[in-house]
Amino acid sequence: MKHIILTLLTLGFLNSCATKKELLYFQDAENYDNTAFSYSVPTIQPNDILRITVGSLELEPAIPYNPPIRNNGGQGGGIEVMQLEGYIVEKNNTINFPQLGTISTKDKTPLELQQHITNLLEDGGHLKNPNVNVRLLNAKVTILGEVNSPGVYSFTEQNITLLQALGYAGDLTINGQRENIMVLREVDNLRQVTHIDLTSAELVNSSFYQIKPNDVIIVDPNGPKIKSSGYITNLGSLLSVFSILLSTVILLTR
Repeated sequence: MKHIILTLLTLGFLNSCATKKELLYFQDAENYDNTAFSYSVPTIQPNDILRITVGSLELEPAIPYNPPIRNNGGQGGGIEVMQLEGYIVEKNNTINFPQLGTISTKDKTPLELQQHITNLLEDGGHLKNPNVNVRLLNAKVTILGEVNSPGVYSFTEQNITLLQALGYAGDLTINGQRENIMVLREVDNLRQVTHIDLTSAELVNSSFYQIKPNDVIIVDPNGPKIKSSGYITNLGSLLSVFSILLSTVILLTR
C-alpha cells in the first residue's frame, strides 16, 4: 500500500512541473536557418494618427500644405505634440488635407499614401517636385497575461516582430504558456484570432510573426500555474488529490 501511495504522489508531483520542452523557444530553429524573410507593411486603419509633411525646392510654396506651427510653451516636438498636430483617419478611411480636401487612405500603406499625395500635388499643379513624408504616430500593441510587465506599448518602427513586442513586456514569466500565445488583430473591420507556438520556429512563416498596430497579445498561464491556483484540470491533478485522501484514510483507520 505504501508503494502505491508513493507512486501516486510521485506522479502528481511530476505532473505539476513544467518540462524543458514547454519552456524553450524555437526548439527547431536550425530548420529555418538561411530561409527567406519578407516584411509586411500594414495598411492605414481608421483612428490612425498620421504625420504628413510636405516640402519643395522653395520653402514658401509648401507652407499652405503643412499644419500651422504651434507654440508648445517650450515643450519641444515630442510624440504627444506631433499626435496633436497629426491627421486622424476617419471611420470612412479618409483624411482632410490642406488645399487638397478629402483624401482616401483605404488599402494604402503610409508609403502608398505618400506617393498618392505627391501625385496629387504634381498633377494638380500645386507644387513642383514635392517631397512628401507620411509617418504613423500612434502604433501600439497591448500585451496581457503571464509577462513580467503587462501593458500597452507604443512603437515608432514600421515593423516589429512578436518576439520584439514580448521583449517590451519583459518576456514571459516562467508560468507563461509558450505553446499557446493568443494574438487578436483587427484589420479592415475584420477581427482575426490566432494561436502561436513559441517553442516552434514555424512562427517565422506566420503572418502574425510581424506585429500590426493595435494587436493584442495574451499569454495564458501554463498547467503548473493553473494547478497551483487550485484548479483541477487533468488526471495528474486528480491522482494527487486521490493520493492525499487515501493517505488520510489509512492514517485514520490504523
